[in-house]
Amino acid sequence: MTALGGGLLTPNASAATTSSLSADYNAGYSLGLQAYEYGRPLLDTQRVFDTETSVNISDDSGDGPVNHFNNLTHLATPSANQQTVVAPNDDTLYSLAWLELSSQPQIVHVPKIQGRFFALGLLTPWTENFYNITSLEGPTTAGSYGVTSGGDYAVVPPGWHGTLPAGVTRIDAPYDRVWIIGRTLIRGEADRAAVNAIQAQYSVVPLSKYGTDYQAPVPTEPVTSVTSATIPGTQPGDDPLAFYTALDKELAIFPPPTQDAPLLTKLHAIDVGAGLNPATDKKLSAQTLQGMRDAVTDGPSKVASALKTLYMTNSLSHNGSMVVATGNYGTDYQLRAIVDKVGLGALRPDISIYPITQTTQLLQTLKGAHKYVLHIAAGQTPPGTGGFWSVTMYDQNGFFVPNTLDRYVLNDRSDFHKNTDGSIDIYIQTAAPKNPAQLQNWLPAPAGTFHVIWRLYGPGSAMASILNGHGWRPPAIQECVLGRGLLQLTRCAS
Repeated sequence: MTALGGGLLTPNASAATTSSLSADYNAGYSLGLQAYEYGRPLLDTQRVFDTETSVNISDDSGDGPVNHFNNLTHLATPSANQQTVVAPNDDTLYSLAWLELSSQPQIVHVPKIQGRFFALGLLTPWTENFYNITSLEGPTTAGSYGVTSGGDYAVVPPGWHGTLPAGVTRIDAPYDRVWIIGRTLIRGEADRAAVNAIQAQYSVVPLSKYGTDYQAPVPTEPVTSVTSATIPGTQPGDDPLAFYTALDKELAIFPPPTQDAPLLTKLHAIDVGAGLNPATDKKLSAQTLQGMRDAVTDGPSKVASALKTLYMTNSLSHNGSMVVATGNYGTDYQLRAIVDKVGLGALRPDISIYPITQTTQLLQTLKGAHKYVLHIAAGQTPPGTGGFWSVTMYDQNGFFVPNTLDRYVLNDRSDFHKNTDGSIDIYIQTAAPKNPAQLQNWLPAPAGTFHVIWRLYGPGSAMASILNGHGWRPPAIQECVLGRGLLQLTRCAS
């Protein structure tokens, strides 16, 4: 399984500068970078699809056959075999399904769920979150979750005009392939059996078998060894032109929305489009092709630079955190590429908001060499969460950090030690605090650079004000340095 390299705010060195090169090279490089930014999320979901469906028997780690829920039955860990997708959460157990709809609709069953948040996010190959089956739609109040009656949902392919059984809710999918990322709240290890029982009831049945005692076919030749897929043209030894060849193939399988036509008209000049292939086009000069190759090589650093710029501007309104709307990107190809890097599979903001913090309020990079405090004033936990809130620690590549407590997250279910005024101090540092009360609130950090991600599931009416920075804002992360004020002295962990 493949990790996405590079720190959140640390671009890689660029392989080329275009100031003194030929017009052909510059055109290939410029358009190639646009094609990389545009196509990387599409090829990344193909990578995940190829990896997770490379086995035909569910392995309890989210891998398994298509048209079947493949559950992660344990909470995520820093293990390398859980690094297919960046920024996993440790608040829910995942239930993953890849639906292939070319032959017929598939019916997704959700059981009755009482007193527990869940969300089944449906995404296109372009990472658009076009539908959500979730407890947030019911008559719940913050933290209560209510009772979800469950139901059956027919996910139908484009252009399908058949008849559905009574009581089945129709969901029109934009493509023949749908990625379902299911999340079911877990309240610690003692709660795992209850969540596993819910996961076992999520199911996918072909429409033609609905109402029968259908059982998914058992493979005659079991394949249980997961293959770690990669994006063509991006690995050492690859010809970077393979990126465009793969993108052209994907564009033929998953036609882009009409709103992308202006960009694709420009990219046609370097053979980016359905049915094209720059690697075999004799009309493209050697200089153009070299520019395109260097664009793929430089692509990750360019996305990282765009992320850095967005972070530096956006965080000014959010106490040093980046807070953006995810899940629906329209023609904001850059934002989609950024989210692909830091949180592939993110949902729409009405379901979840994901503030990312990698600096102090003064924009100083968070590093394990320092100690920090995240102070949550009394009554200032995230508002409107019909789901839950949490703060999760990640290393520079977006994965969990090994530590002595196996603790990767603090959340609204944590047993916090509270100050006398009801406020909460979260201690972010590498070494475990010696004070038991501080240890209770310790969020372990790695030795190198790191970032934390908030999750606000079910923001409700607070959504708009959180996004625009006029409402609740993530509390600033402050460095503990003796001699820099009473706040630092009183809140530093031992």
